[in-house]
Amino acid sequence: MKSEIDKATILSEKSGDKAAFRAAISETTEAILSSFSDESAFSGINPYELRKRIESLPFIPEEGDNWDGMMESVKDTILPHMLRTWSESYMPHLHSPALIEAIAAELIIAAFNSSMDSWDQGPSATELEVKAVRELCTLFGYDESSDGVFTSGGSQSNISALIALRDRYLERKGWDAKKEGLNQDFRKLRLYVSEISHFSFDKGAHIAGLGYNAVVKLPVDEYCRIDTVKAREIIEQDIKNGLEPFMIAATIGTTDFGSIDDVARLREIADDHGLFLHADAAYGSGAILSSYKERIGNLSLADSVTIDFHKMFLLPISSSVLLVKDRTLLDTFQLHADYLNREEDEDDGYINLVGKSVQTTRRFDALKVYMSFRMRGRNGYRKILDTSIENARYFFERISSDDAFIAPIKPELSSVVFALKDGDERNKSVRRKLLSEGIVIGQTVFQGRVMLKFTLLNPHLTHEHIDKLIQRIKEIK
Repeated sequence: MKSEIDKATILSEKSGDKAAFRAAISETTEAILSSFSDESAFSGINPYELRKRIESLPFIPEEGDNWDGMMESVKDTILPHMLRTWSESYMPHLHSPALIEAIAAELIIAAFNSSMDSWDQGPSATELEVKAVRELCTLFGYDESSDGVFTSGGSQSNISALIALRDRYLERKGWDAKKEGLNQDFRKLRLYVSEISHFSFDKGAHIAGLGYNAVVKLPVDEYCRIDTVKAREIIEQDIKNGLEPFMIAATIGTTDFGSIDDVARLREIADDHGLFLHADAAYGSGAILSSYKERIGNLSLADSVTIDFHKMFLLPISSSVLLVKDRTLLDTFQLHADYLNREEDEDDGYINLVGKSVQTTRRFDALKVYMSFRMRGRNGYRKILDTSIENARYFFERISSDDAFIAPIKPELSSVVFALKDGDERNKSVRRKLLSEGIVIGQTVFQGRVMLKFTLLNPHLTHEHIDKLIQRIKEIK
């Protein structure tokens, strides 16, 4: 017998559709909550067994299943083996638990299915994104000449900045890359990043037609920050060699160490040689609302800033924004289409955001930011972010005083890289063993040595839990 959910197709004003929606959301909520009963982050299943179970699922049968049959497979096969990012035992990546109000925002976003390319596809959504961008520009120290756009994540924000800054550099040299493509000297163009910067700059250089060779990796100091003295020397030597530097990217929170490049010094270098400065603050931007905001420096010195909300801000994936000090930088993505962003509509006050974005269709991710910022406020976020940063300090101090471990770099944010002194194989074994026990931690490499990593984003994490994890790691042979 068909349920009320089976009888419905889409959400509408009809009472039957509303009832089906209410029932589907209620049953889905119960399925999620019933899929876990302890504090573990993972079921511990091995990849071969999980793959076998997933492969056995029908995908597009000739006759569709009913709601109950479909949900049974989700409840039995998929949900039990999802990673539980809210667990105090989940800490491998910059992959945060999600605030409850932001999960509620996701329901609204999916139900209304707004698209952020034109005003007539998301009226209140468009206006709220405009307000959110304006408020964020103020928060990060930009003035009224600034602007920004929401993106799918830090990679797209960084790549968009790279393209916009490249185009502006070429424009200054009298070349319109938007119309003409790259000029004949494009192989001379260079951008400078930390040797441990995010890989999106390499990817962006490829997409922008410059190639990996255009990305110069700057050496870092003992704290994994760009060595600004050597950076200046490298840039000046490249100029002497006839190359054309156009931008530097400061990393405000490297993926592994959370190390923070010196924005003020890099700004000086950029100004001395006519370069743009981008700040990849995908990770570290969260600290702006913490008691430790001075650690990330003055980001308003940068020409553009990448901010991710699905890291330290604890919002669901995905939610990022690119801010630019000069709003005209985003004109590089402007293109009018008669069916979408007609110029006469814009003259009458209709805002069509597609002109600022690489994407056409975009989600209403600004709603998650609004609901969470409004509900938590500065004080609420300060408590959450301070907890993460202070837990990292506590963990670092504990293992630094324990002869069983090495911890090479004191954390500035919420990530701590460390290792047992017994060697690479022991550290690899520890991570795998913990995974089988439902405890998920990270693994990386530092100076050729296998290291473990805690990324401490969970505000529920206590010192007691950290102590227990340290003890368990030491017990594993």
